[in-house]
Amino acid sequence: MNDLQFLTWVRGPALAAAVGIFVLGVVWRLLEIYSLGRKADLAAPRHAAGASGLHTVFRRSLPPPGMLKRSPVSYIGGYIFHIGLAIIVFLGAPHILLIQNLIGLSWPALPSQFIGLAAVVTMAAMVMMLVDRINKPVKRFLSTFEDWFTWAVTFLPVLTGWMATQHLLLPYTRMLALHILTVEVLLVVLPFTKLFHGFTLFGSRWYNGRVNAHRGVPV
Repeated sequence: MNDLQFLTWVRGPALAAAVGIFVLGVVWRLLEIYSLGRKADLAAPRHAAGASGLHTVFRRSLPPPGMLKRSPVSYIGGYIFHIGLAIIVFLGAPHILLIQNLIGLSWPALPSQFIGLAAVVTMAAMVMMLVDRINKPVKRFLSTFEDWFTWAVTFLPVLTGWMATQHLLLPYTRMLALHILTVEVLLVVLPFTKLFHGFTLFGSRWYNGRVNAHRGVPV
């Protein structure tokens, strides 16, 4: 298989399979979560200032008091790489074109130079967080295979995409094919790993905030 055949395969059958697994996996996980059922809280609701689902979403999106100083790499690096990923995925012209081909929606893209800068900053933040996890004994002890694996499958699409646009290491066609392949791996594993928090993060925070607000507890 030459580079062109490899690229054709990843842009054709492999992409269709990856998107299919991703969609079915996301639907299955969401159905699984929302069909769990919860017992109704029959107690009279208690009202407390700052207790609501919306308050919890906002509060939990900010670092707890003192934690930014105690663990700056985790919080600052986490904000940077999540925002960077969002910029790359949703504001990069090739990605918008892919989304348009898949679901028919499109919007203006940012300049490629800005996306390239966002990719570098994102990778730097991810590497800093990885080094921090390795160097901190407690973090390293608590880390599981899934932590290292999800870091790798998130990092590789950013790295290969940036290298393809910069024409580094491999011919453009081969590097582009590798980039698409790493994205497909990410799509396949996302619904079945901790990466699924991208779909549940705000919903779970809102739910926990609403349940605790009913008890008069701001969390």
